[in-house]
Amino acid sequence: MKPAVWPIAALLAGYPIWWALGLGGLSIIVVAVPMAVVLWRRRPIKVPMGMGLWFLLLAGYAISAVTLAANPPGTYGDLSTGRILGYLMRLAIYVALAITVLYLGNLTLDELPQLTLVRLLGVLFITTVAGGLLGVFAPGFQFTAPVELLLPDWIGGNSFVKNLIHPTAGQVQHVLGHASPRPEAPFEWANAWGSNISVLLIWFVVGWWTYGGRWRRVAVAVLLPLAAIPIVYSLNRGLWIGLALSAAYLAFRWRPLVVGVAAALAGGALLLSPLGAIVGQRLDNPHSNDIRAFTMASTVRAAATSPVIGYGNTRNAYGNYSTITTGKTAWCPTCGHPPLGSDGQLWLTLITQGLAGAALYIAFFLGAIRRYWSDKSPIGQAGTLVMFLVLFYMFVYDGLVSALSLYLISFALLWRNAAQRQAPRSARWAHE
Repeated sequence: MKPAVWPIAALLAGYPIWWALGLGGLSIIVVAVPMAVVLWRRRPIKVPMGMGLWFLLLAGYAISAVTLAANPPGTYGDLSTGRILGYLMRLAIYVALAITVLYLGNLTLDELPQLTLVRLLGVLFITTVAGGLLGVFAPGFQFTAPVELLLPDWIGGNSFVKNLIHPTAGQVQHVLGHASPRPEAPFEWANAWGSNISVLLIWFVVGWWTYGGRWRRVAVAVLLPLAAIPIVYSLNRGLWIGLALSAAYLAFRWRPLVVGVAAALAGGALLLSPLGAIVGQRLDNPHSNDIRAFTMASTVRAAATSPVIGYGNTRNAYGNYSTITTGKTAWCPTCGHPPLGSDGQLWLTLITQGLAGAALYIAFFLGAIRRYWSDKSPIGQAGTLVMFLVLFYMFVYDGLVSALSLYLISFALLWRNAAQRQAPRSARWAHE
């Protein structure tokens, strides 16, 4: 592997190490430094169409810092260290993601063939399945990471930061009325695991089945049934809907009969297995609906008071869906609620960057779909599918931290694929 490729290889193949160190999703910021060095040495830098929207999104987020001290009506809180840390961390991630896209697009296909990048994402899928199984069978597994030991308490003790740097295998929650595990390793929380495995599954199938030899296809046949275990135990309705949308997309763009029969067989096998009962219980227990409705409505009301630049970071609202009491108390243990903007990337963008930021975010991914829809290759169709999932997941999943990294890497794959199609003589495709 050529030296310029090491940053992306270290990010994807080395993700378990980043997670164990306590960096996890923040590793994108670390590897962006050598990526930026590679870019600096390769000036002039190629920029994909549509990237200007991301730069505008980034500029808008930088400007939103001026409202960090303000609180929209119905919210509370001071300009604390946690609020500033959260803002700076998100700003660093947005910058790192822009660097990653430009870095990948400016590597030649000789240095980093498309198939190599797709298979690196497949390696991360294997890591995600392993982490998911760990979260199901040993949900209490956790340890103190080196980064935690190095950070002072006023940083490491922040709840948002702690979620990012403290490795845990899973969360034990009472969504079904009894204690049940929800996998999250090697990512920052259970919803991030659900979003990420659905995206990585797409690239795993492309790299290890569509372009795979005998042994890679055997690995697919073994790993997909294993992946079904943590996928079901995740109790993640957004993930389940995302998988159904993926099947519908493939049926529309590929072979409806083949996809339909495969989906029917997989669904039948799932329902007849012990996992089917868990799915039924989850659908009968819409645990988070009222909480989500409250935080979404409160987020929209808050964003409407600063529609152009937002408020830079999340806020806490007074009360919750059933009471005006703020926060948990001894006599009201259910009065607490998630911060505004924590129920999906759309809502996060609304509270942090206003309606203008949300419009830029949507336009960026919609533009990618329009631009690359005509790419009928497996990578082109897979990348476009990921763009569709991004637009669905923005309603239910916070894209920060790890999920947005996968979204932007998928965007870079589409860009690289288009460049390869436009210059077929100079492109080099590696079937390994």
